[in-house]
Amino acid sequence: MDRTAERIRLLPRYLFAEIDKKVKAAQEKGIDVIKLGIGDPDSPTPDYIVKRMQEEVARPTNHTYPPDEGLKEFREAVAGYYLRRHGVELDPQKEIVPLIGSKEGIAHISFCFTNPGDVNLIPDPGYPVYGIGTLFAGGIPQIMPLLKEKSFLPDLQSVPVEAARRAKLLFLNYPNNPTGAVATREFFKEVVAFAREYNLIVCHDAAYNELAFDDYRPISFLEVAGGKDVAIEFGSLSKTFNMTGWRIGYAVGNSLAVEALYRFKTNLDSGLFKAIQYAGVEAFINPQMEPFLEELRNLYRRRRDIAVKALREAGWPLDAPKATFYIWAPVPEGYTSQEFVTFLLEETGVVVTPGRGFGKYGEGYFRIALTVNEERLQEAMERIKGAVRFR
Repeated sequence: MDRTAERIRLLPRYLFAEIDKKVKAAQEKGIDVIKLGIGDPDSPTPDYIVKRMQEEVARPTNHTYPPDEGLKEFREAVAGYYLRRHGVELDPQKEIVPLIGSKEGIAHISFCFTNPGDVNLIPDPGYPVYGIGTLFAGGIPQIMPLLKEKSFLPDLQSVPVEAARRAKLLFLNYPNNPTGAVATREFFKEVVAFAREYNLIVCHDAAYNELAFDDYRPISFLEVAGGKDVAIEFGSLSKTFNMTGWRIGYAVGNSLAVEALYRFKTNLDSGLFKAIQYAGVEAFINPQMEPFLEELRNLYRRRRDIAVKALREAGWPLDAPKATFYIWAPVPEGYTSQEFVTFLLEETGVVVTPGRGFGKYGEGYFRIALTVNEERLQEAMERIKGAVRFR
């Protein structure tokens, strides 16, 4: 007899786990698969971070439980980064909490503020964890459509007033996954005013803040006047420093929100391995940080240009994204997003992600992750050009 909780029975299979199954099935058939589905960087963690980790993991003093609030050194390193990069002053003791990857904090923030029956405002298409965390906490996701004609920014004026009044949290993510869209300072100011009007907390996922091109530099939500009063911002070392498997991130901003998340975590987990936190310190304070990031941006810019050029040659109407390592493109006429992704896998061996996996308003699109080397990416794009003409 199935004794699993209703929340588990109602939970959809995680999008990327399902994609991985299809990839393995294709590989078992002998297909040369090129994976452009999951946003997992293919280049290694910088040597200077790895070296620090090797030193710290060898210290017996790091083999004990970490402080509940995280290492003072890591919190100070994050504060120093925000001051240098964004001009934002943060209190390391009250306005920063380390996370076991930003996904963990994003999933858990709903438990800190959302009671059963409360509403959270969720962007669609968007990272699935925003809605999943809401549902796990007993909340109701109120979808905010991200539409091309609105530059993939939510139209806050179209949020039903009753839903806004019941809302506890508003999730945002810019630069955006999956669309690659970016937000303006003016839009963030509008969000601050909206949050104040309805007394809600903005949860800004800033995972891609360092991956931007063509002289564009994303801003932190906390840079905007009043931003720190209404928002908690989630940062990740995964995409910034190629550390996806290390599981290290942080939340910063509104001290009430940070303290609530800290209190939740101390009752649920035992913190982040101290050696990994020290490696995170090195990521932020080492002089090699800026040269590494510049090289990383150039790498993804070159890949972006390869993909955009090939898709345009195949007829796709496409703008080059200013940030992230994703390409968000419409599917050709006559396909759903899932049908087109299946067609590409079966006909070309190229794996991309169906837009519908990111929500209702992702239907009609697919996402390419620029996470293979230039030679393999060029091969993937030639295969797509050989199989598809956009209509």
